[in-house]
Amino acid sequence: MKRGTALRSAVAAATSALALTLTSCGGSNGPGSASGSSSMQVWVLQDAALNPVQHTIANIYNAGKPAVKASVQAFPNDPYKQKLQTAIGSPNAPDVFINWGGGNLNTYVKAGNVVDLTAALDADPKFKNTFLPSVLDGGKLDGKYYGVPMEGVQPVALFYNKDVFAKAGISNPPATWKDMLADIDRLKAAGITPIALAGSQPWTELMWLEYLLDRVGGPQVFAAIEAGKPGAWQDPAVLTALTMIRDLVDRGAFGSNYGSVGADSGGADALLAKGRAGMLLMGSWEYAGQLSSAPDFVKGGKLRWAAFPSVEGGKGDVQNVVGNPSNFFSVTTKSPHVRDAIDYIEKTVTAPDYLTGLIDVGQVPAVAGLSSRLATGPHADYATFIYDMVRNAPSFTQSWDQAVPPATAQQILTNLQQLFNKQISPQRFVSAVGSS
Repeated sequence: MKRGTALRSAVAAATSALALTLTSCGGSNGPGSASGSSSMQVWVLQDAALNPVQHTIANIYNAGKPAVKASVQAFPNDPYKQKLQTAIGSPNAPDVFINWGGGNLNTYVKAGNVVDLTAALDADPKFKNTFLPSVLDGGKLDGKYYGVPMEGVQPVALFYNKDVFAKAGISNPPATWKDMLADIDRLKAAGITPIALAGSQPWTELMWLEYLLDRVGGPQVFAAIEAGKPGAWQDPAVLTALTMIRDLVDRGAFGSNYGSVGADSGGADALLAKGRAGMLLMGSWEYAGQLSSAPDFVKGGKLRWAAFPSVEGGKGDVQNVVGNPSNFFSVTTKSPHVRDAIDYIEKTVTAPDYLTGLIDVGQVPAVAGLSSRLATGPHADYATFIYDMVRNAPSFTQSWDQAVPPATAQQILTNLQQLFNKQISPQRFVSAVGSS
């Protein structure tokens, strides 16, 4: 609790510094003025486990009788992206909005729709250093900060059903790609779908390409793609990774009905929890989701997790991770309550009650120095695994659909879904995406 008090003091100093900056730039009637609506809109993603925590911290904030109260609104993942894109530059823009950083956030920054938070963070290094550096930098663009971590770290991990593995005669999660293929065959022989996949939403399929390209070619291959270097998509590692995905599909790794399974509806989660699938590649939020929807599955020790396997002869370190460093809170320049919105972020994302809430639902806060606390928390094994996974990663590649501009991301997702559905070949994927 003492550390939380220190943080509140730090953010108060940062808020004061930024308020001076905003006043000097915009005057008393500028973006930071407390005019217009008497409440500020805080947009988040729909999440059965996390939303109660977000509403609770908003209620605590509002109980302090701020000049402008916060109203939290939750939206399903895919519709949210379109709604935000439509609203952010309009008078209907939210005051505070959740985002994934990277190219998606950069699009809004370039359009002048997002407030620069650098002054607030730089005003107090103690507060800035509260966050894991690799995670905080996910909200950094061209040397400036436009987002602050507001949820747990979100690396992608391989989840598996321990009981299903035992039924198929598998003792440990796959450590190498050779192990993975052998386990797939064992699960199939036992009459179990090896890997649950929500194929109706291609961002779930993207995780496979992200990890395989990293393991085959190393993180530098996607770094070149992200930078827009000529010929980057033609790197041999890209075709190799795509071919490995096609091999998984042909091998029956995902079963035959994955194209109709949804992520937002919890379809893939249910397959894993009910023992109808052995594995699921998903972001670290999977644990919190299962804890909410299938608590006996989690508490009974049936849900387990592991790092993505290494690829024999590959250039990528097995400790490299992909995913979203965290979700971020940003402030829109259209908000009539910019200073209040920043105050809300700073008084909630590191508040002791909020951090405890995150840990209690199985999330791992993006805050430094939590090792001992996580090790004695309610989900110690999992929380420590995820925390160390991020802290020790030589490379943390952001999810591609967030790292690149939205138009490029959509092209990748469209062609990747066609690859998974056997509508195009790996070569055709490279030609289609690499020619853009």
